[in-house]
Amino acid sequence: MCKPYLFRIGTRCVAVLSMTTLSVHAATAVARAGANETGRSEAAVIAVDQHWLAAELDGDTAWLDGMLLPEYRSVGADGVVHAKAAILAHAVKNRGNDAERRKVDTWLKAHPSGKAVVIHGDTAILTFYDPQLGAANGVRSSDIFVYAGGRWHALYS
Repeated sequence: MCKPYLFRIGTRCVAVLSMTTLSVHAATAVARAGANETGRSEAAVIAVDQHWLAAELDGDTAWLDGMLLPEYRSVGADGVVHAKAAILAHAVKNRGNDAERRKVDTWLKAHPSGKAVVIHGDTAILTFYDPQLGAANGVRSSDIFVYAGGRWHALYS
């Protein structure tokens, strides 16, 4: 499924959300401030996801290339599959252009979402849900991360 809402950024739907919506600019600040993304914790998984959005919007393909596993796939609500190469190609288009950032920020403000993280061994599942329905009944989408080489890597969304 698409990330936590029906909004698609290029080939991947993305989110920077918590119990209250973070703006895209706040997510970029978190990513640049060096939030601990290497820990085996819920906070680290969320920090990586926030950095993921910032990297796509900034066109940071070097970071994305290292974070996305070679086998990474994103499957939208329409069933269309997008591989890692498509995510990287779309990120390149966002370099030096804040149009996508403004669009995403506006959407996020209008569509708050909650997050829940479950970690089992080297696997983390980050679930996005409708706060009105709660994590048990309002699941919108999930991302699957694998901990390898001292950091979290995206495998599927």
